[in-house]
Amino acid sequence: MKKDFAVIGLGRFGGSICRELSEEGMEVMAIDLDEDKVNEFANIASHAVVGDTTDEAVLKSLGIRNFDHVIVAIGDNIQSSILTTLMLKELGVKFITVKAQNDYHEKVLSKIGADQIVHPERDMGRRIAHNLISNNVLDYLELSDEHSIVEIVANSKLDGNTLIDLDIRAKYGINIVAIKRDKEIFVSPQADEIIQKGDILIVIGADTDIDRFEKRVLEA
Repeated sequence: MKKDFAVIGLGRFGGSICRELSEEGMEVMAIDLDEDKVNEFANIASHAVVGDTTDEAVLKSLGIRNFDHVIVAIGDNIQSSILTTLMLKELGVKFITVKAQNDYHEKVLSKIGADQIVHPERDMGRRIAHNLISNNVLDYLELSDEHSIVEIVANSKLDGNTLIDLDIRAKYGINIVAIKRDKEIFVSPQADEIIQKGDILIVIGADTDIDRFEKRVLEA
């Protein structure tokens, strides 16, 4: 389903979101105070506009409340980020995602009603650290402070075992929600599915349980 997005702030984070959404065929309005940045996205986004989003009149003139999702990706100016988010809430925007600079910024954004708050630098740092610690982990996505989705490469110890044999859910409290094998992907794999060495297991669960599984099975 096609959605209308507005991206406010065209730095590295906002710019990359704008590019990806546009490449996926979404309608995207790119907004920034910097005219050079706006010009850079003139041929990428559906619309590129120079505007001060802390000004309610500007937001109204852009018809911001008609967008399905607004991403506030304002860089270092925390005050502008907060004011923009507050204005968007007051204007009745359906869903607002905001980039937070720090924990204090996140607390304020939560209080004023941001629907989704992201810490791109912190989250990427955690993903890289997690990948460096374990040779078997390809990717790591934090769902909450205590739960994650992890891509794990099956080693020789798992090779030839079915999901029933391993009984991972009962033993470790985690779930294998999909298996990637070459160009195939098996979503909600059957209990008698035989794991092959090199398979990529998409695992979801509590961080402590995933760590336990890694240490006992993958690193054993």
